[in-house]
Amino acid sequence: MHVLVVGSGGREHALAWKLSQSQRVTHISIAPGNGGKVAKAENVPIAANDIAALLDFARREAVDLTVVGPEAPLVGGIVDTFQDAGLTIFGPSAAAARLEGSKAFAKTFMLEEGIPTAPAEIYDSYEAARAALGHYRGPVVVKASGLAAGKGVFVCSTPVEAEAALRRIMVERAFGKAGDRVLLEQRLSGEETSLLAFTDGTMVVPMLPARDYKRAYDGDTGPNTGGMGGYAPSPFLSPVLVERVREQILQPAVDGMRRRGTPFVGVLYAGLMLTEEGPQVLEFNARFGDPETQLLLPLLKTDLVDILMACLEGRLGSVPVQWENCYNVGVVLASGGYPGPYERGKPITGLAEAAKIADAIFHAGTKREGETVVTAGGRVLTVTARGQTLSEARARVYEAVEHIQFEGMHYRRDIAAAASAYAVAGVDIDAGETAVALMRDAVRQTYTPDVLTGIGAFGGSLSVQRLAADHDLVLVSTIDGVGTKTMIAEALGIYDTVGHDIVNHCVNDILVQGAQPLMFLDYVAAAHLDPAKVAAIVGGCAEACRAVGCVLIGGETAEMPGVYHDNSFDLVGTMVGWADRKALVDGRTVQAGDVCLGLPSSGLHTNGYSLARRVFADLSWDTVLPELGKPLGQVLLTPHRAYLHEVKALWDNGVTIKGMIHITGGAFVENIPRVLPEGLGARIERTAWQVPPIFRLIQERGHVAELEMYRVFNMGIGFVLIVSPGEVNRAQTAVPELKVIGDIVPWDGTGPRVLL
Repeated sequence: MHVLVVGSGGREHALAWKLSQSQRVTHISIAPGNGGKVAKAENVPIAANDIAALLDFARREAVDLTVVGPEAPLVGGIVDTFQDAGLTIFGPSAAAARLEGSKAFAKTFMLEEGIPTAPAEIYDSYEAARAALGHYRGPVVVKASGLAAGKGVFVCSTPVEAEAALRRIMVERAFGKAGDRVLLEQRLSGEETSLLAFTDGTMVVPMLPARDYKRAYDGDTGPNTGGMGGYAPSPFLSPVLVERVREQILQPAVDGMRRRGTPFVGVLYAGLMLTEEGPQVLEFNARFGDPETQLLLPLLKTDLVDILMACLEGRLGSVPVQWENCYNVGVVLASGGYPGPYERGKPITGLAEAAKIADAIFHAGTKREGETVVTAGGRVLTVTARGQTLSEARARVYEAVEHIQFEGMHYRRDIAAAASAYAVAGVDIDAGETAVALMRDAVRQTYTPDVLTGIGAFGGSLSVQRLAADHDLVLVSTIDGVGTKTMIAEALGIYDTVGHDIVNHCVNDILVQGAQPLMFLDYVAAAHLDPAKVAAIVGGCAEACRAVGCVLIGGETAEMPGVYHDNSFDLVGTMVGWADRKALVDGRTVQAGDVCLGLPSSGLHTNGYSLARRVFADLSWDTVLPELGKPLGQVLLTPHRAYLHEVKALWDNGVTIKGMIHITGGAFVENIPRVLPEGLGARIERTAWQVPPIFRLIQERGHVAELEMYRVFNMGIGFVLIVSPGEVNRAQTAVPELKVIGDIVPWDGTGPRVLL
């Protein structure tokens, strides 16, 4: 079988890649194709919208099956043209493709068919649409009715933004004829997801649910794009919800098109918002999605040719559509400036190295110049990786991405972040479940046989009989909060890392007394609780608890409108630990001449973020500063480090620790004296370690005095231990990263107690 794939993007590369795996396929032509390589395939220099030339090629080369990727030729009637010539082609007719080609038609169609969607008004003139904006008190979505390559939708928070969007569409004509009509639509709230389905015009067979990220920047900020990545399957759309979408949305759409005499045969794509009232349609597409195709096809077990031919022959029910039981995450690498103007011709390096980690790298905007692959579009590559858990797939894909480079390369760093914390447990989320359901499996994975009751009762109970039998048991507790670091997490839409922050902070707070973690409780509060967000936060707490052998015994979520600002939250945690009475560490044996050993921090930890946010206020969190080599937001969200394993290594090697200090709020000046007996101070040698660049950037941009930095920040040392001089070598042998950073000195009560 000779197959022709129409299109040039990552979707078409993925289609050709999957079709090449079919035993029925002998040769593939891709028109016009790109810089990617596929077995059995060659590029043909015919534009995807040159329907006449494509028809001539298909006739001349005796093409057996044509598969259309992009929407423009479908809306332009390529299927009608090929069918009139007696050629086999997969996709909807021009009349059926109006579901994508005209948002005005699609909205009217949905309302007539009773398909759940947001209320909207349709306008043919800028003046009428601008006047209608006065009726909207809340956020409004402004949409160009025609095809705009995924960029004609503007989610506006204010009337000023909405008017600017209208002007861009209808006056500046940014999208040409696509902006002849506009929709003003009520903004929906919830989790966004996608469900694509095969259909033969009568029957509908859904694919796996997928999550696509449309906004250009982390935290779902910036302009809309054609898609910056995603993952499949989406845990937000359980089998129960998939069936609900099939019954209430997909099947009614196919039935409605058939009744109108324009049957829809091909792939029907529903972009959905999972609202409190249930799934609602954001948009319909009339073809394979991009990047959803790159996410879904690597998980498809059934021969794709068998499915496509069954659709065309009206016998879809005869082919079992089967999927791999794992996750796939894809990250789009885009040219600098995308979705605005961007440069082309930038050499791409690291593809071979990335391919050793990724499962597939699909080319979108690339071309080959000899042996060199260069950029040739806005979205350049989609890197994908699979895993048994969403977290595993996400880690693998970002590891692969790190190897690829080209000038101006931009990509989102939060793909699958909010979902991975609890999807790792394989949770199915049925229609009525909320945050507790999402958290339950992740929390229960921290349980030990000592847990008597846990999640669902706000608190919990845990037996200490085993510990009490072997120790003179002392319980040690602490409570703390993450603080304004949550504001950066909110801005980026990355929530699991702050769960690690609060747990690890509390671990260190009890560790300084010689205690090990026993159980932890979390408290999450916001103006309006988003179950997915809460689940991601608590999932991060659970993961951190597992890492230190602690039980996440319970917690509380509080919704307090008026107390907290919208789009903000607070995270507090309580830790209870245990120690043997004779092993408590209280600093009473510390004496002059003892040595201070420091363990490196992982960054700011959970202190100094109010100042950090102020000094970086003029920068996007996506900014890559030369000194950091990574996006600023990623550096600032690096989780707080826990030092339990290092301290246990010292204990296991017989090192006597006289005192321990967690360098947190108050930094060196306020924290070291907490463990010192009367008459003693500390001398810290600031040149004993290398201060990480993030601290120097804050100091320079904020014009902060050198010594003041050591009053606010940990400056790269997160934990200090005090040992006698004779223990230093043994300690550094057990934990090589320990550095001698100072010593204990007499103090007469005058002057600074900590000399820096």
